Amino acid sequence: MRIVYHLGAHFTDDERLLRCLLKNRDLLAQHDIVVPGPKRYRRLLRETATRLKGQPAAVADQALILEQIMEEDRASRLILSWDSFLSLPNYVLKDKLYPAAGERVRAFCQIFPEIEAEFHLAIRNPASFLPQLHDSLKPESYRDFLNGADPFDMYWSEVIERILEANPGVPLTIWCDEDTPLIWPEVLRAVSGLPEDARIEGEDDLLASLMSGEGLTRMNAYIASHPPQTVMQRRKIVSAFLDKFALPERVDQEIAMPGWTAEMVAEITALYEEDVARIAHMQGLTFLAP
Repeated sequence: MRIVYHLGAHFTDDERLLRCLLKNRDLLAQHDIVVPGPKRYRRLLRETATRLKGQPAAVADQALILEQIMEEDRASRLILSWDSFLSLPNYVLKDKLYPAAGERVRAFCQIFPEIEAEFHLAIRNPASFLPQLHDSLKPESYRDFLNGADPFDMYWSEVIERILEANPGVPLTIWCDEDTPLIWPEVLRAVSGLPEDARIEGEDDLLASLMSGEGLTRMNAYIASHPPQTVMQRRKIVSAFLDKFALPERVDQEIAMPGWTAEMVAEITALYEEDVARIAHMQGLTFLAP
């Protein structure tokens, strides 16, 4: 069995991936893939990792925990999704971005040290990520919010390096939240492990939330009459219809942070784009690009 950890990050998914996989439980079961409900494992794993303090769980404890997570007798793939695997929201910033990501993910893996693990992580432009985090935490001051971190020195590549260093050899798949509408089917298959020809219910749900009903209908009709021969062809079709039929209120983000200017947002975005280019060429991971 392999345990698949969807690590978030915060504000990149809104439980969309988990809801879609749960909707396809019967299809997944045909491939021995298990997706338990989050109430079965999130608190349990957090409390267990805290109790273990980074040490591996005993074999008897592992079996007991698996019994609480899974109803099934066996699985080839067990998918666990939680945007706080890397950190609870209050600790996302402390001198840097997700400073404890590596050791925290390692602590969760130590609950099942003899079972193969696999990681999946979506990243997001700090220029939009930080305002979302600020709104959710409602700190007393901007200084308290940053907690020693510098918005111009937040690199997802460093977060990824910490994860890889603490968990050597574990497969890791990365994608940008901004690209998700174009690569959603690939994300679903990467996390689920389903074959390419599997028809996943809800595959268009994300596009339906961003595009007008007319646009989605036209796109599906076009795809039906002009079936894309490759993943890249499908992405080009989706991109073209999004450009024409996207709902502005769903895709245009207003960024508001204390003291931030348009120039700051542009600079942080440019640094993020450089970081993404760096991540795409990192060893030891798979990068899903549009």
